Amino acid sequence: QVQLVESGGGLVQAGGSLRLSCAASGRTFNNYLMGWFRQAPGKEREFVAAISRTGAGTYYADSVKGRFTISRDNAKNAVYLQMDSLKPEDTAVYYCAVKRGVLPTTNPNTYDYWGQGTQITVSS
Repeated sequence: QVQLVESGGGLVQAGGSLRLSCAASGRTFNNYLMGWFRQAPGKEREFVAAISRTGAGTYYADSVKGRFTISRDNAKNAVYLQMDSLKPEDTAVYYCAVKRGVLPTTNPNTYDYWGQGTQITVSS
């Protein structure tokens, strides 16, 4: 069992930045691939970014590539999402998730545990 708690959400103007954090419980954090997803009202949950167990591999949705950066600190059982150049279309609830195995996927159904989510609102 892994418990995840996101923080760092809020309201920001377009062009601004936010940094999300996700704290994980459990002793085997570095056994999991970590991901960030988001869900806007009326839309399906979509993949944002993922990071391998060691942090050596990172993966991004095309919509955020070059603007968002995912990182992790296995010593702190934490994963982060640095979001720069934010756009109104980035407005959503952002979730962190963990996945067993080594292959990153964009399908949320393949992730095993989820946080409760944190709201990001980008005003124009």
